[in-house]
Amino acid sequence: MVSNFKKALESGKFVVTCEIAPPKGTNLEKMRHHIELLKDKVDATNITDHQSSVMRFPSLGGALLVKECGGEPILQMTCRDRNRLALQADLLFAYSRGINNVLCLTGDSVIFGDHKEAKGVFDLDSSQLIMAIRKMEKGKDLGGNDLDGELEFCAGAIVTPEANPLEPQLIKFEKKIDAGAEFIQTQAVYDLDNFKKFMDYAREFPVKILAGIILLTSAPMARFMNKNVAGVNVPQNLIDEMASAPKGKAIEKGIEIAGRMIRRIRQERMCDGVHIMAIGREELVPDIMSAAGLL
Repeated sequence: MVSNFKKALESGKFVVTCEIAPPKGTNLEKMRHHIELLKDKVDATNITDHQSSVMRFPSLGGALLVKECGGEPILQMTCRDRNRLALQADLLFAYSRGINNVLCLTGDSVIFGDHKEAKGVFDLDSSQLIMAIRKMEKGKDLGGNDLDGELEFCAGAIVTPEANPLEPQLIKFEKKIDAGAEFIQTQAVYDLDNFKKFMDYAREFPVKILAGIILLTSAPMARFMNKNVAGVNVPQNLIDEMASAPKGKAIEKGIEIAGRMIRRIRQERMCDGVHIMAIGREELVPDIMSAAGLL
């Protein structure tokens, strides 16, 4: 069964995805509210998988909730927490419940999270997980055993276009595409001229690219990301623009900047769409889309 997200990617339209972080606990009301708010505005919704190695409600459970609410989920799967048996089992379960989009991630180290005593698994990496999916689609598990019943996923991965040095990212990018990645959602991009140079390279490959847009909420947040988030570089002119916002208006300035960037990406046809990340402020995604002229 071809997913609606894959149909959107193949249609040639400007695709918009966003992400929702599950709660730390069983109270799903806020998450459900965000899903209901966004399901008819975006083409698909990523559900993060213990993002930054912080234990939360599972991505698979969140993806099921998106499905139950009538949305199009993208299941995020990291290789940090599960070995190949568990990863394959979760894929089988997901497909049996109508979840057929998956973003394959190696995963952040547990030292960044809230369970530093946990042991990282990393039995597979993201490229190997994509290869596992493609093998399973051919009817075999990673042990070479026959699978009873078919499955078909729209599988993707990530790339960091502003990494320095960039060359290791390009090697991983090509490896992921060779493994069978159909779409790429990038880490946050803020220097669009630099992103265009990356896209000149990426356009040589048969894969759809969605530019990652992280909402800036303050100048200190931008500085924090520059210092602590690998591969993210917020230019000084944007930091200054955020700092110049009147008191209490930083969020509005961040929405304006995000909307302006998306509008330019779309107008200049830089890539195939955007992946909007309003971390912890998912209710602002429609405002970003409106600022970009998408609603």
